[in-house]
Amino acid sequence: MDLFSRSWTALRTAVAETPDEDYERPSGCTGWLVRDLVCHLVIDAQDVLITLVTPAETEPTADAVTYWDLVEPPTGEDPLDALIPRLAAAYVEPRLLKFHLDDVGSAAGRAAGLADPDARVSTQDKVLTVGDYLSAYVLEWTLHHLDLIAHLPSAAVPPAETLAAARAALEKIAGTPFPASFSDKNALLVGTGSRTPTGTETATLSEIPAKLPLILG
Repeated sequence: MDLFSRSWTALRTAVAETPDEDYERPSGCTGWLVRDLVCHLVIDAQDVLITLVTPAETEPTADAVTYWDLVEPPTGEDPLDALIPRLAAAYVEPRLLKFHLDDVGSAAGRAAGLADPDARVSTQDKVLTVGDYLSAYVLEWTLHHLDLIAHLPSAAVPPAETLAAARAALEKIAGTPFPASFSDKNALLVGTGSRTPTGTETATLSEIPAKLPLILG
């Protein structure tokens, strides 16, 4: 629960501190500008709110690791992916997008803090404990924080503890640790295909059995 709060607070702060002119820069998400990514975060925050008030009575079918599915790289043909840029453009001014994320994002953060971590919730045809669901989102928030600042060199990076937790989660999804020579940030970027590995990194990665990149859905 604490890592969820730290990662979400850090990401929302990074969004709030992003200058308006940088909303037209590319993000780390293929085909999305920074404004598109921020619009996606509004939807993510809504999903958190919806899930936390969708109780389940059955036994959990997933945990913080198996919550994630491995999917094919985005092509831009998915209707929701295509909708995001149109929604983002409709805000016209970055301040309106910032306001909406702050409003809905604050509510999602409060709801997470009040939730019983042992309660069960349902989302995407899966049942998880609240604790596992929020733990899964530590990876989501941290990866999107890196996406947000991909072309903003002066922006603050995610907290060290959430980078470490996200790396540990991605390694569990991969079923193998990333090379110790990789920083947590580089493990996440290279592991998810957000950055092309260098020649040296490629040689090191050849020693692990995981099929990279890991595209999470």
